[in-house]
Amino acid sequence: MRKFYLLLYILLSAMINAQGGTPVRTGAEITDAYFPLLKGKRIAVMTNQTGMAGDEHLVDMLIRNHFNVVGIFSPEHGFRGTADAGEHVASSVDRKTGIPIWSLYGSGSGSGKPAADKMKQFDLLLFDLQDVGLRFYTYYASMARLMDACAEHGKKIIVLDRPNPNGMYVDGPILDMKHKSGVGWLPIPVVHGMTLGELALMINGEKWLPGGRVCDVTVIPCENYTHQTRYNLPVAPSPNLPNNHAIYLYPSTCLFEGTVMSLGRGTSFPFEVYGHPNYKGSGFTFTPRSMPGAKNPPLLNQPCYGVDLRALPDEQIIQNGFDLSHVIDAYHNLNMGDKFFTSFFEKLVGVDYIRKEIIAGKTAEEIKAKWFCDVVKFKQQRKPYLLYQE
Repeated sequence: MRKFYLLLYILLSAMINAQGGTPVRTGAEITDAYFPLLKGKRIAVMTNQTGMAGDEHLVDMLIRNHFNVVGIFSPEHGFRGTADAGEHVASSVDRKTGIPIWSLYGSGSGSGKPAADKMKQFDLLLFDLQDVGLRFYTYYASMARLMDACAEHGKKIIVLDRPNPNGMYVDGPILDMKHKSGVGWLPIPVVHGMTLGELALMINGEKWLPGGRVCDVTVIPCENYTHQTRYNLPVAPSPNLPNNHAIYLYPSTCLFEGTVMSLGRGTSFPFEVYGHPNYKGSGFTFTPRSMPGAKNPPLLNQPCYGVDLRALPDEQIIQNGFDLSHVIDAYHNLNMGDKFFTSFFEKLVGVDYIRKEIIAGKTAEEIKAKWFCDVVKFKQQRKPYLLYQE
């Protein structure tokens, strides 16, 4: 019954938005809330191609308004969002503005935190990234590392908040911190349902920074947004999440990164399909090719048979939540036993028991029941930090 009411609410929200509801305003667009805080400051910006304020990029808007932007931090995929997942991203200079770009991803620094010499160059950090609300999506981890660096060096962060397109539910197990990695940084569920602004407040409140440090954080909230708002991203957050449908499927199909399967990297529909050359009983086929954002995808140039999820309705995907059924289907179809999985699988799911339960023949519903208490616990734990109506 609870799922029925959730589905009904989502459908009604979608109808209201389709009939011209009040548009969401992102934190970056609410300039009167943060421009006064920037005056006379040396400003660093953490952003990428998603950092738009209306039809103008945040960095360009700051320069046009004569603010002193001294550096741009860039996350995974780089400042312009064109690098492959996990690809080395070098520091450089933005051709349009001449501002130095300081890469935090793949720079060889090890910690992912900026060097002390970079921290000395600015007074205040503006953080503006479009997240998609998943524990294994790396932007929140970049935010946590920057918060830690700013706490160490006495710098302030202003988070310009953006909606979470997967913000309408919480699902999946809480990360067992023995599996902490770049794709699992905090003790949160796979789908945490929070914006980055809310998560920044939670990082401080739960003392999740090393040594219990607390960062000086100000969040500029979105306007006209609730956690049930169906927000269509105006700019793709990374090369292999080209549309909202892929983003809705991402919590579940990303698990194929920890298996022998292809999830469609190297096609025009990544995260919306899955397949393998040995998948049996399917008439659907695709062949991963080298392309921008997927230069060397899994199963490159190999015809893959499998399942096309592009017609699966958004509402059904959201209702199913963090759904193991696709991985379970592929596991049984290939009949490879434990060789189906790679060691990366535990980093994605964050716990030991999911692989074991799949091998033992448990259904998706049976396994989901094991993390029910994690979801209840986390939803209670996060309540003090929520900025928007659930």
